[in-house]
This record gives sequence, C-alpha cells and structure tokens, in this order.
Amino acid sequence: MDHMIHVQGLTKFYGDRLAISNLDFKINSGEIVGFLGPNGAGKSTTMKILTGFMPPTQGSVTIGGLDIEDEPLAVKKKIGYLPEIPPVYTEMTVQEYLEYSARLHQVPETQMKESVQTALKKLFIEDVKNRLIGNLSKGYRQRVGFAQAILHKPEVLILDEPTVGLDPKQIIEIRELMRSFAGNSTVILSSHILSEITATCDRVIVISQGKIVAQDTIQALTERSAGGKSIRVKIHKPSSSGLEKLKSIAGVSDVTQTQPDQLFIRLKPGVTTEEASQISEKITGLVVAEGMGLLEIVQEGASLEAAYLALTQSGQS
Repeated sequence: MDHMIHVQGLTKFYGDRLAISNLDFKINSGEIVGFLGPNGAGKSTTMKILTGFMPPTQGSVTIGGLDIEDEPLAVKKKIGYLPEIPPVYTEMTVQEYLEYSARLHQVPETQMKESVQTALKKLFIEDVKNRLIGNLSKGYRQRVGFAQAILHKPEVLILDEPTVGLDPKQIIEIRELMRSFAGNSTVILSSHILSEITATCDRVIVISQGKIVAQDTIQALTERSAGGKSIRVKIHKPSSSGLEKLKSIAGVSDVTQTQPDQLFIRLKPGVTTEEASQISEKITGLVVAEGMGLLEIVQEGASLEAAYLALTQSGQS
C-alpha cells in the first residue's frame, strides 16, 4: 500500500522550547489514524506543520509524494484541515462562507454549487445555510468548519478535535462521516476522547512530551501496553485521602481521575478475574467508608484508555 504521508525527523522549536522532537511515521492511503496525547504533547504543532501552516525547524514531510516545503501550494490542494478553533468568519452566512472557502480551495465555478450543497448535506447544516455564523452555537460552527475542510474532496483530511462542542447525537453523526472516508481519503484525527478514536480509527500514534511513544493498531497497542484489567469508578465527590488509600490496595497499579466524577483504576499485570472481583469489593468498601459516594463501578478488560495512560505516564516520568 502506498504511503500518503511520510514524516521523517520532524522537530520544532518555539524559541528555546522544544515542542516536538524527531517524529517519524508513515500513513497509508485511505487509512484513518488517531493522534493521541496529553495537552501540550505536540499534536497541534505537528498538524500545523503537516498542513503547511508553519515550517518545521528540522525534518521533512511528504504528502502524496510531494515535499511540503518544496511544493506547498500543490500539497495544500490535497489537504482538508479543521483546526481546533474552526476558521470561520462570523459576519458571513454559512452559504457565503462555504462559497468563499470553495474559491480559496480553487473549486471550479461549474462544480461549486454541487460541492457546497454536498458539504451542507454531509454536515447536517442545510437548515442554517442562510444564518450568520456569528449567531450559531459552538456545535454548528464546528460543523461549518468541518464542511469547509471537505469542499474540495481532499485526498488527506487533518482534523484537530473535530467533535468539540457537539452534542451526543452530532458526535455520532460526525463519527459516521469520518468512517465514510475510509479507503477514499487519508484521515488524521486528533482527539482527547478515546472512545472516539476506538470507534473511528484503524491505528493510533501516541505522542507524549513531543515524542512518539507508540504507534500501532488499537488491538495490538491494547494487548501489548495495557498491562491487564482495569476498574472504572463513578463517584459523587472524590477526596485526596480516599484516592491515596485506593492506590494502596493490593493489586492496584495506579489511580487516575479522568473526569471530576470518574476514576480509572489500573490493576497490576497478572491479576486474575477472581482477584479483580475481590479488588472491586475492596474499592467499593473504601469509597463508601471515605464518604465519596459510589455511583457506579465497572470491571473492564484491557483497554485503549489503560494503554494510553500507561504510555503517557511513563513518558512523563
């Protein structure tokens, strides 16, 4: 299979601060790849370089066989880009903005009407096409930004947090849209939502502190890195003393507060299913005794979340 994207030795400094260091990866034509990493890991910097938005300090990027620095305009014609903050003009209507974007993407006049109509339909924004973008909700603006990225039927789609601000129904619609590009467009998807990566991507690249710490299929990464079982606990109010006591339970590897009301407890490698059940009972008793208010406890097998936490925590140690 041909490599649509080939990155070698990619490095970027902001003044004296190293943002990304010596990144190497290849992405095949028609592949959907998840780009994972904590805030500040270097995901957005990498995406800005891939799209030609900024130059690297060192290294090279080729897209469709073209070097991004030698042939920037030719490369940009191949790319659709949705940055983390949608590049919309709030004083324009949705229709005006998409027609303007189509001209920027050099969509032929004879194809413009069809291209805009297709984008409106795919992003479910036909009903707001005559409204000013400035009067739209964050979720609608996000979808308008996505629409401009697909107007010119790009070979490569680079999406930075594409479902931020969307409601659950909209997230499902966008996931289905992203999956529909598989085999036709090459897609790089950056997201903090691991379930979104699992549902959408063929493969993941994990970056931590500016360096790639893993790249593989989700299944291989999970089996190799997760280190076994995990327990997810939903609580009413966490306490620092309670979290410390949870970490001291035999068989617990670490405890991470992934959301204000949610704990992710990774168990040590080799813990059996029976032992995991006993640990769950101990966790339940401790959460109740500490007055944290147990709402839900779920025992899970190896997961992408466990693998991700193991990789990024080890990368930060």
